[in-house]
Amino acid sequence: MASDRQGAVEAADASRPLPPGQRHVHGWPVSHYGPVPRFRPERWNLRVHGATADGAERTWTFDELAPLSHVTVVADLHCASGPTSTDHEWYGIPATAVLDLVPPAPEVTHVMAWAEYGYSTNLRLADFTASQTLLATHHNGEPLTAEHGFPLRLVVPHLYGYKSPKWLRAIEYLTEDRRGFWEERGYHNIADPWKEQRYSYQEQDDDGAHPPGR
Repeated sequence: MASDRQGAVEAADASRPLPPGQRHVHGWPVSHYGPVPRFRPERWNLRVHGATADGAERTWTFDELAPLSHVTVVADLHCASGPTSTDHEWYGIPATAVLDLVPPAPEVTHVMAWAEYGYSTNLRLADFTASQTLLATHHNGEPLTAEHGFPLRLVVPHLYGYKSPKWLRAIEYLTEDRRGFWEERGYHNIADPWKEQRYSYQEQDDDGAHPPGR
């Protein structure tokens, strides 16, 4: 019976449409730049800053995040190098809750998500506020593991995985676009997998910031 269920899942995965150039992989491959940081709760906080509506910034400790509203989102994860893993169950704080608690100034158009070791990725405000975007603390009913982003990971499942940084530490509100870590190194500024927006040379004038060197 177990083998029959596994076969049914694999058949469903095989028939599911994937973004162009992607291939289905089982499990959840680990991929990140740099070492896995050590979580030090006494030093850790999440910071929201930049062009806030009142000019002030806000921080939360990890324990202070627990009372905030939480949601569950089931979504796939697409890596720009080609693998797609499916049916991840994420649990965490909807990104829209962050904007409710710390409203951005009216002229804000983008956010920069900052993670440990200075990693960053830029997002259009519309992508940050999408219905499935969340600040995840759990995956498939369990706390995130360190290698997958514990204690907090931004999950933007409708974009390639480099827009979903592990070890999230801050959200910066921007009044104009500014490239993040991989975007400065030749990856696409928007990163829509269904449009196969992998690299900056594919960008059009309406994709936001110009590719490096233009």
